[in-house]
Amino acid sequence: MNDTDLAFASIEDIGKLFRKRKLSPVELTKLTLARIELLNPKLNAYITVTPELALAQAKKAEAELCSTRNRKGHRDRGPLHGIPISLKDNICTAGIRTTAGSKILKDFIQLHDAPLVTQLLEAGAVLLGKTNMHEFAYGVTSNNPHYGPVYNPWDLKRIPGGSSGGSAVAVAAGLCYGSIGTDTGGSIRIPAGLCGIVGLKPTIGRVNTAGTIPLSPRLDCVGPLARSAQDAALLLDPILVRAKREPRLSSAGKSSSQKQKFKLGLPREFFFDVISEDVAKVFDQALHSLRKRGAVIKEISIPLLQETENAGNQIAWPEATRYHQQAGWFPAHAEEYGEDVRTRLEMGTKVSATVYLEALELRDKFIQQFHLSIADAGVDALVVPTTPITAPLINEETTRINEKDHSTRALLLRNNRPANLAGVPAISIPCGFTPAGLPIGLQFIGAVTDEHLLLRIANVFERAYPQTLRPPL
Repeated sequence: MNDTDLAFASIEDIGKLFRKRKLSPVELTKLTLARIELLNPKLNAYITVTPELALAQAKKAEAELCSTRNRKGHRDRGPLHGIPISLKDNICTAGIRTTAGSKILKDFIQLHDAPLVTQLLEAGAVLLGKTNMHEFAYGVTSNNPHYGPVYNPWDLKRIPGGSSGGSAVAVAAGLCYGSIGTDTGGSIRIPAGLCGIVGLKPTIGRVNTAGTIPLSPRLDCVGPLARSAQDAALLLDPILVRAKREPRLSSAGKSSSQKQKFKLGLPREFFFDVISEDVAKVFDQALHSLRKRGAVIKEISIPLLQETENAGNQIAWPEATRYHQQAGWFPAHAEEYGEDVRTRLEMGTKVSATVYLEALELRDKFIQQFHLSIADAGVDALVVPTTPITAPLINEETTRINEKDHSTRALLLRNNRPANLAGVPAISIPCGFTPAGLPIGLQFIGAVTDEHLLLRIANVFERAYPQTLRPPL
């Protein structure tokens, strides 16, 4: 296995090499840091790289894993032991700055790790650094005015999506083996779809968001970005809040040679009202592959979908503005925000209490209707495109579909906002490419706490439709 193959190997395969003494965590960390040094100037995926810390953590992992069994000091912490990962830069880390992609927090250093960071380090993960993002997670392009834009590795003239754009690019380009991002309106799934990787938004509350700089507390989630469903499962496993006797996720993404009789709901309204020809074609091919693997596809209707975008905005805008007011940043430091984020914070001041409460009431109704529809139809999950378009050009504010111009931001959010409003888990996985070589994402949306089921469905599709291409770096 050459260095490039090693950079794109699965977490499970790397773990096997560690335990067979064919590779050490220090060797792997040095290789990954070298790739970051080579490629990050081109991609701008990282804001802060932590080579000294990463090598110290790798040495500790190597000492624990490679000492002789039954000897003092030997410890195997599990699948993430010695695995180099990254964190989105709105997740607080002790002794390492957390900028949230902003000028305001350019020198902010927290005294304590976020709980999820503590859990990942206890699982043996090696932290390479903090990834670039849309400022304060308040956008979907990752065009950052303070640290520079993040570039899509499949086409450097295009955005990677956001707000977890740097995390997605680092994973897609082999600059880490997984990353942890945040998702309030699609910020994990959008960049996963546009960069050709896997992104999972868990059920709200299933991962502790304490120590993460918030956007909208009623919608915020934290979850993994990875190159496969199995890798996503391994990343999510140590940070997931479980019920008693709930199984570990480590087996959720594993292969199965047998056909799986999943029943998937296809909501023909809303998700397909506005969609590009390339995405529609690849999505139909994905449905065909799922059927060949034994899945049953059933058309389903979900009430109130059309209202999710407006309701989500009327919740997120005032909640974001209120947090920035409480922090003392807005409007006191309004000139230090990027123009787009400042504009949205100003919009948050104009949402009345009545409108906000009406949006929360609609959210409650949508949650009820979503679960009733899933149960009545007897489906395991919904299947929809992750985004109705592929990665737009940097600074492309509108996108033309069917002779009509649409807001690019609204298009990217469109298929993702419903899962945030309902608080349910959703996963985006690669399902093909356009003729121009741009990735297209497929999204499965499940009921509350169905992360294990979504990962199994995603793995079935990966086996039917394996993605072997790598970005042309």
